[in-house]
Amino acid sequence: MDKADVINTLSELAEISRDGEQGFLAAAEDVQNPTLKHVLRTAAARCADGARELESKIVSLGGDPSRSGSMTGVMHRAWTNLKSALTSRSERAVLEEVERGEDAAKDAYQQAIAQPLPPEIRSMVQRQYQGVKENHDRMRSLRDAA
Repeated sequence: MDKADVINTLSELAEISRDGEQGFLAAAEDVQNPTLKHVLRTAAARCADGARELESKIVSLGGDPSRSGSMTGVMHRAWTNLKSALTSRSERAVLEEVERGEDAAKDAYQQAIAQPLPPEIRSMVQRQYQGVKENHDRMRSLRDAA
């Protein structure tokens, strides 16, 4: 895998992480429960941290983190369309959409892990993937409880 491919892969992950951040923030605005708002905002912060780490690595590799990755439409729009999908405003509906967004993030990370990434980058991506899975599983548990 050449450097341009690594940068592109990291750009895609940074893009989906930023989408996740915005999706969680949008979801937090749509729920009334203060505890759930806090959980969603914490998940947004985790996504933002991941995106910053990815963007820093992109810069260190000579890339431009502000350029858009080549994420497929379904994955990219899974988070960005969250706000418009939240029509019923029930906690369960919000959590279902959040979980759908996290499904897209999990898919993106799984695709990245399947690439022949350099060891240091693979380690970072796998660590971030664990965080994505934790966010997903937490949202699923909350949805099931709603």
